[in-house]
Amino acid sequence: METQELSEVQKSVAAQVGGPPQFSTHAETRQYRKQQLAAAFRLFSLYGFDEGVAGHITVRDPEREDCFWVNPFGLYFGHIKVSDLVLVNHHGEIVEGKHKMVNRAAFAIHSQVHQARPDVIAAAHSHSIYGKAWASFGRMLDPITQDACAFYEDHAVFDDFTGIVNELDEGKRIAQALGSRKAAILRNHGLLTVGKTVEEAAWWFITMERSCQAQLLAEATGNKPTLIDHATAKKTSQELGNPLAGWFQFQPLHQKITKEQPDLFE
Repeated sequence: METQELSEVQKSVAAQVGGPPQFSTHAETRQYRKQQLAAAFRLFSLYGFDEGVAGHITVRDPEREDCFWVNPFGLYFGHIKVSDLVLVNHHGEIVEGKHKMVNRAAFAIHSQVHQARPDVIAAAHSHSIYGKAWASFGRMLDPITQDACAFYEDHAVFDDFTGIVNELDEGKRIAQALGSRKAAILRNHGLLTVGKTVEEAAWWFITMERSCQAQLLAEATGNKPTLIDHATAKKTSQELGNPLAGWFQFQPLHQKITKEQPDLFE
């Protein structure tokens, strides 16, 4: 997620949509972040990004920045409410929340990503079907569609699968592979995306999953997809792949899930 100067088009969009809301207190910011996190889990369930107890989305606490909010271990994504979220410290201990267990892999991966990337507010990982299918190749996504260009020269491959991520050392290596980018393909595992907001991180995951699906479908025909040229892919990436674009493209999905499932705010 390189810092880029906004184009005139981006400045115009920013002026119209505003961007993520700003709050005057940590308490207000915390509540907002938790609400977006609960909504993201409901959407991940709706889109089938849940599988057993696998998968997690985290958001950094605005006051205790070495702690993050995450889903409790073993709770179905489609039932998660704001009140279910737990706060985990840098030792992997739950310091706030009514549930008592946290996914060890969630801590091993996310704690190291958050530690390595102070700019990252939220991170998402799941064993989504097309993401893990594409991850089995250990390849980068190609710029074969407009949407895939959001990840052009802004994602990485972590190509050292050693089993379930239980140790901090592997989390550190994943964070190193991610570097300053917005996403990583974890070979034989799945996708990981990050953002400056929950909305951004969740949207990158959703659209990356669909980009994996599109490339799998295209290559399944036996033909070689036509690549978008470097200059066009780069320009499209700057328009579609910036934090404001990620945040804004999540908004229609947020409208849908909060209207259909308002109990998530409880």
